[in-house]
Amino acid sequence: MPNTFAYLMLLIWPVVCLVLFRRLSLERAIIWSILGGYLLLPPRASFDLPLVPALDKFSIASLSAFFICVAVMKKPVRLWPDSTAGRALIALFVLGVVPTVLTNGDPILFRYGPNADPLHPGTDGIPGMTIRDLLSVVAQRGIVLLPFLLARQYLSTERGLREILVALVLAGLAYSVPALIEIRLSPQLNTWIYGFFQHEFSQMIRDGGFRPIVFLPHALWLAFFLVATILSAAAMTRSTPEPDRSRYMLAMIYLAGVLFLSKSLAAQLYAAAFAPLVLFASPRMQVRVALVLALIAVIYPILRNGGLIPTERILQQALDFDPSRAQSLAYRWTNEDLLLARADERPWFGWGSWGRNLVYDPETGQRLTVPDGRWIIVFGAWGWTGYVAEMGLLALPIVLIARRARSARGGGISRHAVAVAVILAANMVDMLLNATLVPFTWLCAGAVLGHAERLRNPVGHDIPDHPPGEGPVIGGPPPGKGRRTVL
Repeated sequence: MPNTFAYLMLLIWPVVCLVLFRRLSLERAIIWSILGGYLLLPPRASFDLPLVPALDKFSIASLSAFFICVAVMKKPVRLWPDSTAGRALIALFVLGVVPTVLTNGDPILFRYGPNADPLHPGTDGIPGMTIRDLLSVVAQRGIVLLPFLLARQYLSTERGLREILVALVLAGLAYSVPALIEIRLSPQLNTWIYGFFQHEFSQMIRDGGFRPIVFLPHALWLAFFLVATILSAAAMTRSTPEPDRSRYMLAMIYLAGVLFLSKSLAAQLYAAAFAPLVLFASPRMQVRVALVLALIAVIYPILRNGGLIPTERILQQALDFDPSRAQSLAYRWTNEDLLLARADERPWFGWGSWGRNLVYDPETGQRLTVPDGRWIIVFGAWGWTGYVAEMGLLALPIVLIARRARSARGGGISRHAVAVAVILAANMVDMLLNATLVPFTWLCAGAVLGHAERLRNPVGHDIPDHPPGEGPVIGGPPPGKGRRTVL
């Protein structure tokens, strides 16, 4: 169980965010409120209040940044993107869970579960969803989008996009210190500071050493964070003149060394593939690669269901390379097959919350599956409706920036926006293996989407607060009061 200090950190984070907004520029305050909360606050600890979503490190950081921006700094936030597709996807993301709740009122019963009454077999199980759950689920979906909305409006300029990359580099350098400590001493920082270990310790042991986790949900989350910092350092190396260019280059090499010591093969492959792309490829080529990766991530369930992923061939190659990693991959795909069969029973709206999308022993209630990839979790819980909404919102910014690059032959598109798009695409690919969707992912998506919209409406590089027919603005002036410069 988390100790008192863990809950105290959750309670004081809004105060920390307020200090950040008072002392830093708006762009930096938004970034560090969300990124700092992700890196420093305790995982798994939360305030679970009735009828509202659990308040954990993700939701507290997002809510704090949003409400301080709107209520304290008096900076309005628009709710709707410019594109029709963007508006439809946001509506589907938030309201698409309504039919999921309404179609999952039936409980899942086990004949002899750990809480079953011996005199009344079948009484133990997972409850069905009720109307009381609807408000909580819809509110949780809205909270998830807060970093997306903030970044779309205030981080989509050249300055805001550059601040994202610089923040990732600085955060990576700072976080490398506790990561190296855990590589040397074993992952203990979360236990020492917050009183508990957040995952299964055996998974942090690899190749005779340790994989760092610090305050993140898993070592794989930390490994992908290092990938994002390496790509950010590569982008800054390319766009920054001397002497800072050499410093960013050294930072990239150093962070790559930390990633190597972290012993996560997939993350190392991402860095090896994408860092040269960011360093040497043209912006148009980077956008094309990002677009291809995003589209593959979106259509992956179709490919997987249709047997178009050569799993056997990939497993054989992995077996030749490393039998232990091949065994891990085979375990993942075996679980995916079981979970896909479960999801096919309710393909459109899914099984909802409470782990109803997992496979259990019908007699004992023992859980038989462990979901790893974000895609299979969303697909099973919220069906095609939730999957298209979530992956569509993440892919849309890359699609729009690619369209702008094609129409303008790359002119006017920020190199920093292209680098953030590559980071976002790499994250989408990683979500096929791991559930690494975090608030900072949404922040990157919102920033790229906003930049694509600014290219389409370049007058003063300003997005109006409430243009005609655009929709509501939180914290903005009432209709008819004119237009205000956002940045």
